[in-house]
Amino acid sequence: MTLPSWTDTKYGTMKRAALWLVTVVGEGNVFTKEDVKAAFPGVSQADRRVRDLRDHGWQIDTNREDAGLGQHEQRFVKPGLPVWEPGKAAKPGTSVTQTQRRDVLARDGHLCRSCGIAPGEEYAGSYEAAQLDIARRVVKQTSGGELVELVAECKRCRVGGRGQATDLSAILGRAGRLGSLERSLLRRWIDQDKREFSAAEELWAVYRTLPAESRAKFREALS
Repeated sequence: MTLPSWTDTKYGTMKRAALWLVTVVGEGNVFTKEDVKAAFPGVSQADRRVRDLRDHGWQIDTNREDAGLGQHEQRFVKPGLPVWEPGKAAKPGTSVTQTQRRDVLARDGHLCRSCGIAPGEEYAGSYEAAQLDIARRVVKQTSGGELVELVAECKRCRVGGRGQATDLSAILGRAGRLGSLERSLLRRWIDQDKREFSAAEELWAVYRTLPAESRAKFREALS
């Protein structure tokens, strides 16, 4: 599918910025505010329009999420909704308010919906305590559209688990505390190098990662 030109001024700045990121910067690459200014000369607050893309599921990291970036650098990690397409863009959002943050954390049980860790809990094999934040997740709807919903997620999951270490001794210690039946079952999974999950188990795992709005829709559909 041929994308519209990012230089086409019939599109708004945010849509042009999205196209510029996809066609010029490229996924995984770094850009700066000066690059944005050079691409959109005379356009006020073009860098803000780039930031607005996060409200539509676009992942654009700064040095807060990626320690390898300089103070004025950003990394285009992955695109979200194709905002240049009619009807694809979610309702333009603003920064998450404190009230929204409290509501989302409460609805998500004050747990990271990706890994299940609680705030202040230490990651296995480290002395790093988890910090929860609010992430935006693109959810495809049964009606065919897409929405950006808020979900609780820890900082490590948001940045891909960079620097994560595994403590083999701790894992073996946990294995040693298993009963004979569980130990035999684990051994069979290891020998086969796979575990067969039931359909219900697979759906449970997916359900646990959903934002609160989508969990509610799922529960209502099952009832």
